[in-house]
Amino acid sequence: MERTQAAELVRAEARALLELAMRLDGPMAAEFARAVELIVEAAGRGGRVIVLGMGKSGLIGRKIAATLCSTGTAAHFLHPAEARHGDLGMVAAGDVALALSASGETEELLELLPALERVGAKVVSLCGAGSSTLAQASAVWLDTSFNETFAASVVDAAVKGDAEATHRLAPTASTAVMLALGDALALSVSTRRGFAAADFAELHPGGRLGRRLARVRTLMHAGEAMPQVTAETAMAQVIHEMSHKRLGMAAVVDVGGVLRGVISDGDLRRLLEHDGAQALAHTAGEIMNTRPVTIAPEAFASEALAVMEERKITALIVTGPEGEALGVVHLHDLWASNG
Repeated sequence: MERTQAAELVRAEARALLELAMRLDGPMAAEFARAVELIVEAAGRGGRVIVLGMGKSGLIGRKIAATLCSTGTAAHFLHPAEARHGDLGMVAAGDVALALSASGETEELLELLPALERVGAKVVSLCGAGSSTLAQASAVWLDTSFNETFAASVVDAAVKGDAEATHRLAPTASTAVMLALGDALALSVSTRRGFAAADFAELHPGGRLGRRLARVRTLMHAGEAMPQVTAETAMAQVIHEMSHKRLGMAAVVDVGGVLRGVISDGDLRRLLEHDGAQALAHTAGEIMNTRPVTIAPEAFASEALAVMEERKITALIVTGPEGEALGVVHLHDLWASNG
């Protein structure tokens, strides 16, 4: 397929998503809000979202279930065919069944409707026909239709009547709409339930995302690894401490460990340029920066990185509620967290 043909196909899907956005802003807003409310109420009672779908809709359903889980809403994907052979036992009263079907007439889904009603699960359907059996049997129907005439005309123009390509567009556009609508549901429910960045971090401890959401306290150099001196420390000892700990700075603290200032490699360079051989006659308190940039131990790694980039510095001192120096977090510790 040539580049222009591929672009036209993507535009057709984009048009389908734009139509969805317009419905969410208008005629479908109330139904969407009701679906969110049903899920929020179910989750508040300990219920779950059971996502159902066959074929490509099933693949999208698995992703929606994963997104719900990762944003704090208990969810499981249930294959409709397996549900007919015993797996329906996982559905309980108070659950919400999120049923996906492009046509709303998927046989395997329709066969489950009486059983879902018996156990007391509310059905929210994502399908493209409000008159379909699935939509009519649902507590809430969310419209995933799109302008197929427009989509087909785009494809016809792009591939010059290739019937197979035209046939393939419908499931790609419909699943794109389902996926976007599922993401919108998951994030709206998450927001309603007060799911915060801290909660998200707890569910994503691994990988690049996990590193971005790591707490500064887990990355900082603390205890013997933290370069620190007192205001009375001679410059020779300050240089030794900074060289030994290799973080390009030293925290200046009082006898109680409260932060009083910071000395950086840049401060040392400026001192040597200004005082030359007399530089070693100074103490830490005489040259320290008395307004160091600090960060709390519970801040995220991504926050620390943003502060460093904004202030053009390579290290932050981590301080407690009383101003005590707890550790140092360095740019090198955070580079892996950027992404």
